[in-house]
Amino acid sequence: MVRGLSKITIIGNVGRDPEMRYTPNGNAVTEFSVAVNRRSRSRDGEWQDETNWFRVSAWGRLGENVNQYLTKGSPVCVEGRFWVRQWTSPDGREGSTNEINANDVVFLSGRDTDGGSGFGGDRPRDDFGGGGDMDPDDLPF
Repeated sequence: MVRGLSKITIIGNVGRDPEMRYTPNGNAVTEFSVAVNRRSRSRDGEWQDETNWFRVSAWGRLGENVNQYLTKGSPVCVEGRFWVRQWTSPDGREGSTNEINANDVVFLSGRDTDGGSGFGGDRPRDDFGGGGDMDPDDLPF
């Protein structure tokens, strides 16, 4: 029998400041959202922007680092397990949310010069060569 795999990698910007809490048994968990923007041409040739939102949970030391270093607007790469959570509001409206349980989070802010890792390291790294000059006030959210 073949084991299944649910894995996703996204690159985007943090949509709100991370919120950290501790479970009753003392495990840290940090939750935050990431906006992934895509620009494409419509059939009539006009440029159109599309934004997909993801809710991310980071656990343990990774969650503590995310809480310490990320803020709204920070560029970030997230890798983890993906699922879609279905829900129904109290008024009967149905919806869904894209969620990721993070295995790795790479901070793309460009503040690091020694190549340190975003996973459990003391400072963020810039693996993808950019984003460091972006002003969070320029983001559309």
